[in-house]
Amino acid sequence: MSKFELLAPAGDLEKLKVAILYGANAVFIGGQRFSLRSRASNFTVDDIKEACDFAHAHGAKIHVTCNIVMHNLDTDGVIDYLKQLEAAGVDCIIASSLYILKMVKKHTKMEAHVSTQASTANPAAVNLYEELGMDRAVLARELNLKEIRAVKENTNIDIEAFIHGGMCVSYSGRCMLSNNMTNRDANRGGCAHSCRWCYDLVKDGKKYNPDGDYFAMSSKDLCAIKALPEMMDIGVNSFKIEGRMKSINYIATVVNAYRHLIDEYEATGKVEDINIYLNQIRKGENRLTSTGFLYGDPTINEQLYDLNLTVPTKEFIGIVKGYDEENKMLLVEQRNYFEPNSVIEVFTPEKTFNIKIGEVYDMDGNSLDAARHPLQMVKFKCDIPLKPYDLLRLGD
Repeated sequence: MSKFELLAPAGDLEKLKVAILYGANAVFIGGQRFSLRSRASNFTVDDIKEACDFAHAHGAKIHVTCNIVMHNLDTDGVIDYLKQLEAAGVDCIIASSLYILKMVKKHTKMEAHVSTQASTANPAAVNLYEELGMDRAVLARELNLKEIRAVKENTNIDIEAFIHGGMCVSYSGRCMLSNNMTNRDANRGGCAHSCRWCYDLVKDGKKYNPDGDYFAMSSKDLCAIKALPEMMDIGVNSFKIEGRMKSINYIATVVNAYRHLIDEYEATGKVEDINIYLNQIRKGENRLTSTGFLYGDPTINEQLYDLNLTVPTKEFIGIVKGYDEENKMLLVEQRNYFEPNSVIEVFTPEKTFNIKIGEVYDMDGNSLDAARHPLQMVKFKCDIPLKPYDLLRLGD
Protein backbone atom coordinates (compact mmCIF):
# COMPACT_ATOMS: atom_id res chain seq x y z
CA MET A 1 0.00 0.00 0.00
CA SER A 2 1.40 3.37 -1.05
CA LYS A 3 1.95 5.93 1.70
CA PHE A 4 0.79 8.61 -0.76
CA GLU A 5 -2.91 9.17 -1.38
CA LEU A 6 -4.01 9.69 -4.97
CA LEU A 7 -7.29 11.59 -4.76
CA ALA A 8 -9.50 11.59 -7.85
CA PRO A 9 -12.72 13.41 -8.80
CA ALA A 10 -16.04 11.82 -9.69
CA GLY A 11 -19.27 13.40 -10.88
CA ASP A 12 -21.35 10.21 -10.71
CA LEU A 13 -21.17 6.61 -9.55
CA GLU A 14 -19.81 5.24 -12.81
CA LYS A 15 -16.94 7.73 -12.80
CA LEU A 16 -16.27 6.96 -9.14
CA LYS A 17 -15.95 3.26 -9.82
CA VAL A 18 -13.66 3.93 -12.79
CA ALA A 19 -11.45 6.23 -10.69
CA ILE A 20 -10.98 3.57 -8.02
CA LEU A 21 -10.47 0.70 -10.45
CA TYR A 22 -7.83 2.71 -12.34
CA GLY A 23 -5.80 3.48 -9.24
CA ALA A 24 -7.27 6.14 -6.94
CA ASN A 25 -6.83 5.61 -3.18
CA ALA A 26 -9.63 8.09 -2.55
CA VAL A 27 -12.34 9.92 -4.47
CA PHE A 28 -13.92 13.28 -3.76
CA ILE A 29 -17.55 13.85 -4.68
CA GLY A 30 -20.24 16.46 -4.19
CA GLY A 31 -23.49 15.84 -2.42
CA GLN A 32 -26.71 17.63 -3.26
CA ARG A 33 -26.12 20.23 -0.55
CA PHE A 34 -23.25 22.64 0.13
CA SER A 35 -21.29 21.62 -3.00
CA LEU A 36 -19.48 23.93 -5.44
CA ARG A 37 -20.49 22.05 -8.59
CA SER A 38 -24.21 22.57 -8.96
CA ARG A 39 -24.12 21.38 -12.59
CA ALA A 40 -22.34 18.13 -11.76
CA SER A 41 -24.37 14.96 -11.24
CA ASN A 42 -24.22 15.46 -7.50
CA PHE A 43 -24.77 12.41 -5.33
CA THR A 44 -27.85 11.69 -3.25
CA VAL A 45 -27.25 10.24 0.22
CA ASP A 46 -28.20 6.81 -1.13
CA ASP A 47 -25.67 7.25 -3.96
CA ILE A 48 -23.04 8.24 -1.41
CA LYS A 49 -23.71 5.08 0.61
CA GLU A 50 -23.25 2.97 -2.52
CA ALA A 51 -20.08 4.92 -3.31
CA CYS A 52 -18.71 4.31 0.18
CA ASP A 53 -19.53 0.61 0.06
CA PHE A 54 -17.73 0.23 -3.29
CA ALA A 55 -14.74 2.34 -2.20
CA HIS A 56 -14.26 0.56 1.12
CA ALA A 57 -14.50 -2.83 -0.57
CA HIS A 58 -11.57 -1.73 -2.75
CA GLY A 59 -9.54 -0.18 0.08
CA ALA A 60 -10.33 3.42 -0.93
CA LYS A 61 -11.88 6.41 0.88
CA ILE A 62 -14.65 8.84 0.06
CA HIS A 63 -14.30 12.59 0.61
CA VAL A 64 -17.40 14.77 0.28
CA THR A 65 -17.10 18.45 -0.59
CA CYS A 66 -19.18 20.94 1.41
CA ASN A 67 -17.16 23.92 0.30
CA ILE A 68 -19.55 26.69 -0.66
CA VAL A 69 -19.09 30.18 0.75
CA MET A 70 -22.00 30.13 3.18
CA HIS A 71 -24.69 32.81 3.41
CA ASN A 72 -27.33 32.85 6.14
CA LEU A 73 -29.76 30.73 4.18
CA ASP A 74 -27.08 28.09 3.60
CA THR A 75 -26.64 27.23 7.28
CA ASP A 76 -29.89 25.33 7.80
CA GLY A 77 -29.56 21.57 8.22
CA VAL A 78 -25.76 21.37 8.23
CA ILE A 79 -25.47 19.11 11.28
CA ASP A 80 -28.22 16.72 10.17
CA TYR A 81 -26.66 16.48 6.71
CA LEU A 82 -23.20 15.75 8.14
CA LYS A 83 -24.66 13.00 10.31
CA GLN A 84 -26.34 11.49 7.23
CA LEU A 85 -23.00 11.48 5.43
CA GLU A 86 -21.28 9.83 8.38
CA ALA A 87 -23.98 7.15 8.53
CA ALA A 88 -23.48 6.53 4.80
CA GLY A 89 -19.81 5.78 5.46
CA VAL A 90 -18.09 8.99 4.34
CA ASP A 91 -14.49 9.28 5.54
CA CYS A 92 -13.77 13.01 5.15
CA ILE A 93 -15.49 16.36 4.63
CA ILE A 94 -13.78 19.09 2.58
CA ALA A 95 -14.94 22.61 3.44
CA SER A 96 -13.71 26.20 3.57
CA SER A 97 -16.33 27.27 6.11
CA LEU A 98 -14.92 27.07 9.62
CA TYR A 99 -18.48 26.55 10.83
CA ILE A 100 -18.91 23.39 8.76
CA LEU A 101 -15.45 22.14 9.74
CA LYS A 102 -16.20 22.77 13.41
CA MET A 103 -19.50 20.88 13.12
CA VAL A 104 -17.69 17.94 11.50
CA LYS A 105 -15.35 17.65 14.48
CA LYS A 106 -18.03 18.34 17.09
CA HIS A 107 -20.81 16.07 15.86
CA THR A 108 -19.12 13.29 13.81
CA LYS A 109 -16.04 11.10 13.69
CA MET A 110 -15.26 12.04 10.07
CA GLU A 111 -12.03 13.85 9.19
CA ALA A 112 -12.20 17.60 8.53
CA HIS A 113 -10.15 18.85 5.56
CA VAL A 114 -9.69 22.57 4.91
CA SER A 115 -10.57 23.27 1.26
CA THR A 116 -8.26 25.04 -1.17
CA GLN A 117 -10.92 27.78 -1.22
CA ALA A 118 -9.47 28.89 2.13
CA SER A 119 -6.25 29.94 0.33
CA THR A 120 -3.96 28.16 2.80
CA ALA A 121 -0.53 29.36 1.70
CA ASN A 122 1.78 29.34 4.73
CA PRO A 123 2.73 27.22 7.77
CA ALA A 124 1.11 29.59 10.27
CA ALA A 125 -2.30 29.03 8.69
CA VAL A 126 -1.86 25.26 8.69
CA ASN A 127 -0.79 25.32 12.33
CA LEU A 128 -3.85 27.36 13.24
CA TYR A 129 -6.06 24.75 11.57
CA GLU A 130 -4.26 22.07 13.56
CA GLU A 131 -5.04 23.97 16.78
CA LEU A 132 -8.69 24.04 15.71
CA GLY A 133 -8.66 20.24 15.34
CA MET A 134 -8.51 19.95 11.56
CA ASP A 135 -6.97 16.82 10.05
CA ARG A 136 -5.70 18.16 6.73
CA ALA A 137 -5.14 21.37 4.80
CA VAL A 138 -5.53 21.49 1.02
CA LEU A 139 -2.93 24.01 -0.11
CA ALA A 140 -3.65 26.99 -2.33
CA ARG A 141 -2.75 26.28 -5.94
CA GLU A 142 -0.62 29.43 -6.06
CA LEU A 143 2.30 27.87 -4.14
CA ASN A 144 5.57 26.84 -5.76
CA LEU A 145 7.57 23.77 -4.76
CA LYS A 146 9.86 25.72 -2.42
CA GLU A 147 6.83 27.14 -0.61
CA ILE A 148 5.15 23.74 -0.39
CA ARG A 149 8.33 22.33 1.16
CA ALA A 150 8.40 25.15 3.73
CA VAL A 151 4.80 24.40 4.70
CA LYS A 152 5.43 20.68 5.05
CA GLU A 153 8.63 21.12 7.09
CA ASN A 154 6.93 23.42 9.58
CA THR A 155 3.58 21.70 10.14
CA ASN A 156 2.24 18.45 11.54
CA ILE A 157 -1.14 17.69 9.95
CA ASP A 158 -1.59 16.19 6.50
CA ILE A 159 -0.95 18.36 3.44
CA GLU A 160 -2.85 17.94 0.19
CA ALA A 161 -1.81 19.55 -3.10
CA PHE A 162 -3.37 19.71 -6.56
CA ILE A 163 -1.42 17.95 -9.29
CA HIS A 164 -3.75 17.97 -12.28
CA GLY A 165 -6.76 19.71 -13.79
CA GLY A 166 -8.33 23.10 -14.28
CA MET A 167 -6.75 26.20 -12.77
CA CYS A 168 -9.04 29.10 -11.89
CA VAL A 169 -8.23 32.52 -13.33
CA SER A 170 -8.81 33.96 -9.85
CA TYR A 171 -6.96 33.38 -6.58
CA SER A 172 -7.81 29.96 -5.11
CA GLY A 173 -10.99 29.79 -7.15
CA ARG A 174 -12.63 32.75 -5.43
CA CYS A 175 -13.84 34.37 -8.63
CA MET A 176 -16.53 37.03 -9.08
CA LEU A 177 -16.63 37.12 -12.90
CA SER A 178 -19.49 34.65 -13.23
CA ASN A 179 -21.52 36.39 -10.55
CA ASN A 180 -20.97 39.80 -12.10
CA MET A 181 -21.68 38.77 -15.68
CA THR A 182 -24.41 36.15 -15.29
CA ASN A 183 -25.65 36.39 -11.69
CA ARG A 184 -24.35 32.84 -11.17
CA ASP A 185 -22.21 32.71 -8.03
CA ALA A 186 -19.07 30.61 -8.48
CA ASN A 187 -18.57 30.53 -4.73
CA ARG A 188 -21.96 28.94 -4.21
CA GLY A 189 -21.85 26.36 -6.99
CA GLY A 190 -22.94 28.29 -10.07
CA CYS A 191 -19.75 29.12 -12.02
CA ALA A 192 -20.52 29.91 -15.67
CA HIS A 193 -16.81 29.67 -16.62
CA SER A 194 -16.84 33.24 -17.92
CA CYS A 195 -13.04 33.20 -18.25
CA ARG A 196 -13.33 30.53 -20.95
CA TRP A 197 -15.83 32.37 -23.12
CA CYS A 198 -14.89 33.79 -26.51
CA TYR A 199 -14.03 37.49 -26.41
CA ASP A 200 -13.15 40.14 -28.99
CA LEU A 201 -10.24 42.45 -28.22
CA VAL A 202 -11.58 45.99 -28.75
CA LYS A 203 -9.96 49.41 -28.24
CA ASP A 204 -11.62 52.72 -29.12
CA GLY A 205 -14.31 50.82 -30.99
CA LYS A 206 -11.83 48.94 -33.19
CA LYS A 207 -11.64 45.13 -33.02
CA TYR A 208 -8.07 43.86 -33.17
CA ASN A 209 -8.56 40.10 -33.41
CA PRO A 210 -9.23 38.63 -36.90
CA ASP A 211 -12.75 37.50 -37.72
CA GLY A 212 -13.33 33.99 -36.41
CA ASP A 213 -10.52 34.23 -33.86
CA TYR A 214 -11.37 34.91 -30.24
CA PHE A 215 -9.61 35.27 -26.92
CA ALA A 216 -10.17 33.71 -23.52
CA MET A 217 -8.65 34.79 -20.23
CA SER A 218 -8.20 31.42 -18.56
CA SER A 219 -5.07 29.48 -17.68
CA LYS A 220 -3.87 26.22 -19.11
CA ASP A 221 -4.74 23.15 -17.06
CA LEU A 222 -2.27 21.98 -14.42
CA CYS A 223 -0.11 18.92 -15.11
CA ALA A 224 2.43 18.07 -12.39
CA ILE A 225 3.82 14.86 -13.88
CA LYS A 226 7.35 16.26 -14.00
CA ALA A 227 7.11 17.77 -10.51
CA LEU A 228 5.55 14.77 -8.80
CA PRO A 229 8.79 13.02 -7.71
CA GLU A 230 9.93 16.21 -5.93
CA MET A 231 6.49 16.58 -4.35
CA MET A 232 6.80 13.01 -3.07
CA ASP A 233 10.25 13.81 -1.67
CA ILE A 234 8.77 16.84 0.11
CA GLY A 235 6.28 14.52 1.77
CA VAL A 236 2.98 15.83 0.43
CA ASN A 237 0.44 13.35 1.80
CA SER A 238 -2.28 13.55 -0.83
CA PHE A 239 -2.16 14.37 -4.54
CA LYS A 240 -5.40 15.78 -5.89
CA ILE A 241 -6.75 15.63 -9.44
CA GLU A 242 -9.41 18.20 -10.38
CA GLY A 243 -12.36 17.44 -12.64
CA ARG A 244 -15.68 16.22 -11.25
CA MET A 245 -17.33 17.18 -14.55
CA LYS A 246 -14.72 15.42 -16.71
CA SER A 247 -15.33 12.28 -18.77
CA ILE A 248 -14.71 8.65 -17.86
CA ASN A 249 -11.82 8.55 -20.32
CA TYR A 250 -10.19 11.60 -18.71
CA ILE A 251 -10.53 10.20 -15.19
CA ALA A 252 -9.27 6.73 -16.05
CA THR A 253 -6.37 8.01 -18.15
CA VAL A 254 -5.12 10.68 -15.77
CA VAL A 255 -5.58 8.62 -12.60
CA ASN A 256 -3.83 5.61 -14.11
CA ALA A 257 -0.84 7.65 -15.29
CA TYR A 258 -0.26 9.19 -11.87
CA ARG A 259 -0.89 5.85 -10.14
CA HIS A 260 1.86 4.12 -12.11
CA LEU A 261 4.24 7.06 -11.74
CA ILE A 262 3.77 7.11 -7.96
CA ASP A 263 4.24 3.35 -7.77
CA GLU A 264 7.38 3.43 -9.94
CA TYR A 265 9.04 6.24 -7.98
CA GLU A 266 8.08 4.77 -4.62
CA ALA A 267 9.49 1.37 -5.61
CA THR A 268 12.70 2.44 -7.37
CA GLY A 269 13.43 6.03 -6.33
CA LYS A 270 13.46 7.17 -9.96
CA VAL A 271 11.28 7.59 -13.04
CA GLU A 272 12.81 5.79 -16.01
CA ASP A 273 10.91 7.64 -18.75
CA ILE A 274 8.63 10.55 -17.85
CA ASN A 275 7.40 10.76 -21.46
CA ILE A 276 5.49 7.49 -21.02
CA TYR A 277 3.20 9.20 -18.52
CA LEU A 278 2.98 12.46 -20.47
CA ASN A 279 1.98 10.60 -23.62
CA GLN A 280 -0.64 8.61 -21.74
CA ILE A 281 -2.23 11.73 -20.28
CA ARG A 282 -2.49 13.33 -23.72
CA LYS A 283 -4.94 10.59 -24.67
CA GLY A 284 -7.41 11.89 -22.09
CA GLU A 285 -6.82 15.65 -22.35
CA ASN A 286 -8.55 18.21 -24.54
CA ARG A 287 -6.90 21.31 -23.07
CA LEU A 288 -3.29 22.44 -23.10
CA THR A 289 -1.39 21.98 -19.83
CA SER A 290 1.38 23.66 -17.87
CA THR A 291 3.05 23.31 -14.48
CA GLY A 292 1.08 26.25 -13.04
CA PHE A 293 2.87 27.91 -10.12
CA LEU A 294 5.00 24.88 -9.17
CA TYR A 295 8.22 26.21 -10.73
CA GLY A 296 7.53 29.89 -10.10
CA ASP A 297 5.11 32.60 -11.16
CA PRO A 298 3.27 31.77 -14.39
CA THR A 299 4.25 33.55 -17.58
CA ILE A 300 2.38 34.10 -20.84
CA ASN A 301 3.20 30.45 -21.64
CA GLU A 302 0.91 29.25 -18.85
CA GLN A 303 -2.10 31.23 -20.11
CA LEU A 304 -4.71 29.98 -22.56
CA TYR A 305 -5.70 32.86 -24.82
CA ASP A 306 -6.40 30.97 -28.04
CA LEU A 307 -9.40 28.64 -27.72
CA ASN A 308 -8.58 27.15 -31.14
CA LEU A 309 -5.81 25.23 -29.36
CA THR A 310 -8.31 23.17 -27.34
CA VAL A 311 -9.38 20.19 -29.44
CA PRO A 312 -11.49 17.41 -27.85
CA THR A 313 -10.03 13.98 -28.39
CA LYS A 314 -12.19 11.52 -30.33
CA GLU A 315 -10.05 8.45 -29.54
CA PHE A 316 -12.27 7.14 -26.74
CA ILE A 317 -14.86 4.97 -28.47
CA GLY A 318 -16.45 2.83 -25.79
CA ILE A 319 -16.58 1.22 -22.37
CA VAL A 320 -16.85 -2.55 -21.85
CA LYS A 321 -20.11 -3.60 -20.22
CA GLY A 322 -19.84 -7.38 -20.40
CA TYR A 323 -18.31 -10.42 -22.09
CA ASP A 324 -20.00 -13.57 -23.37
CA GLU A 325 -17.33 -16.23 -22.87
CA GLU A 326 -19.27 -18.94 -24.72
CA ASN A 327 -19.64 -16.91 -27.91
CA LYS A 328 -16.57 -14.69 -27.33
CA MET A 329 -18.69 -11.59 -27.84
CA LEU A 330 -17.83 -8.25 -26.24
CA LEU A 331 -20.66 -5.95 -25.13
CA VAL A 332 -19.70 -2.27 -25.46
CA GLU A 333 -21.41 1.04 -24.73
CA GLN A 334 -20.33 3.24 -27.64
CA ARG A 335 -19.02 6.78 -26.97
CA ASN A 336 -17.46 7.96 -30.26
CA TYR A 337 -17.70 6.93 -33.90
CA PHE A 338 -15.84 3.83 -35.03
CA GLU A 339 -16.12 1.33 -37.89
CA PRO A 340 -15.89 -2.46 -38.28
CA ASN A 341 -12.47 -3.95 -39.06
CA SER A 342 -10.71 -1.29 -36.97
CA VAL A 343 -7.67 -1.59 -34.76
CA ILE A 344 -8.82 -0.92 -31.19
CA GLU A 345 -6.63 -0.03 -28.23
CA VAL A 346 -7.79 -1.73 -25.05
CA PHE A 347 -7.01 0.33 -21.93
CA THR A 348 -7.30 -1.53 -18.63
CA PRO A 349 -6.12 -0.64 -15.10
CA GLU A 350 -3.17 -3.01 -15.54
CA LYS A 351 -2.10 -2.70 -19.19
CA THR A 352 -2.77 -1.38 -22.68
CA PHE A 353 -2.80 -3.46 -25.87
CA ASN A 354 -4.31 -3.51 -29.37
CA ILE A 355 -6.88 -5.85 -30.90
CA LYS A 356 -8.29 -6.06 -34.43
CA ILE A 357 -12.08 -6.28 -34.61
CA GLY A 358 -14.30 -7.54 -37.40
CA GLU A 359 -18.04 -7.08 -37.81
CA VAL A 360 -19.93 -4.86 -35.36
CA TYR A 361 -23.53 -5.71 -34.42
CA ASP A 362 -26.41 -3.97 -32.66
CA MET A 363 -28.34 -5.70 -29.88
CA ASP A 364 -30.73 -7.28 -32.40
CA GLY A 365 -27.83 -8.91 -34.22
CA ASN A 366 -27.89 -6.56 -37.21
CA SER A 367 -24.51 -5.87 -38.82
CA LEU A 368 -23.53 -2.19 -38.68
CA ASP A 369 -21.46 -0.26 -41.19
CA ALA A 370 -20.40 2.01 -38.31
CA ALA A 371 -21.08 2.63 -34.63
CA ARG A 372 -22.23 6.21 -34.82
CA HIS A 373 -24.71 6.72 -31.97
CA PRO A 374 -23.25 7.66 -28.56
CA LEU A 375 -24.45 5.39 -25.72
CA GLN A 376 -25.69 2.76 -28.20
CA MET A 377 -24.98 -0.81 -27.05
CA VAL A 378 -23.01 -2.76 -29.65
CA LYS A 379 -21.15 -6.06 -29.69
CA PHE A 380 -18.36 -7.72 -31.63
CA LYS A 381 -16.12 -10.78 -31.51
CA CYS A 382 -13.15 -10.61 -29.16
CA ASP A 383 -10.98 -13.62 -28.29
CA ILE A 384 -9.61 -11.93 -25.17
CA PRO A 385 -12.09 -11.86 -22.24
CA LEU A 386 -12.29 -8.22 -21.17
CA LYS A 387 -13.85 -6.91 -17.96
CA PRO A 388 -16.48 -4.27 -17.23
CA TYR A 389 -14.94 -0.77 -17.11
CA ASP A 390 -12.13 -1.66 -19.50
CA LEU A 391 -11.98 1.22 -21.99
CA LEU A 392 -11.64 1.14 -25.76
CA ARG A 393 -9.87 3.70 -27.96
CA LEU A 394 -9.07 3.93 -31.63
CA GLY A 395 -5.70 2.24 -32.13
CA ASP A 396 -2.78 3.20 -34.35
